[in-house]
Amino acid sequence: MKKAHKGQSKVILVLGGASSGKSQVALDLAGIARPRAFVATGEALDPEMEERIARHRTSRSSDWTTAEIPLEIASWFREQGKDYRTIVMDCLTLWLSNLRQRRVPESVVHDSVSQLLQAMRKSSARVVIVSNELGLGLVPVGRAVRKFRDLAGKMNQQVAAEADEVYFVVSGQALRLK
Repeated sequence: MKKAHKGQSKVILVLGGASSGKSQVALDLAGIARPRAFVATGEALDPEMEERIARHRTSRSSDWTTAEIPLEIASWFREQGKDYRTIVMDCLTLWLSNLRQRRVPESVVHDSVSQLLQAMRKSSARVVIVSNELGLGLVPVGRAVRKFRDLAGKMNQQVAAEADEVYFVVSGQALRLK
């Protein structure tokens, strides 16, 4: 595990199930240091997702700069991460889904996550990453869903190993794991 050094970012991972309250916990953990950026990976591909994104926007104060980045998050961190003291990335799992929808091979995902973590570390910001914990439910019936769940689990493990702090959120309550 890398520890944050002076001038290097602090990386915090917030995991939880759907509607567990992880996004609000992430905003709380982000603190008040300004300027602040919210990096959103979700894409409004249907009316329900549009509504979900709008609801998330209203949960943040107006001093957050929002960057909607479905794919090239490492590039955004390299180019703009240095401009912020606080960055929340929501959500790593949607980013993975975006990669897979664009047929990025599983074999490339590990390196993509490594590149993202390296770019985050160079930003010198407090970076809070939100991700879904998909491994608590039933084993999915479909092969493709099982493969995605397994890939998301490996990704979360990779990020958790690198993170300075890791939290698990259930019913809006955060348990610090690391």
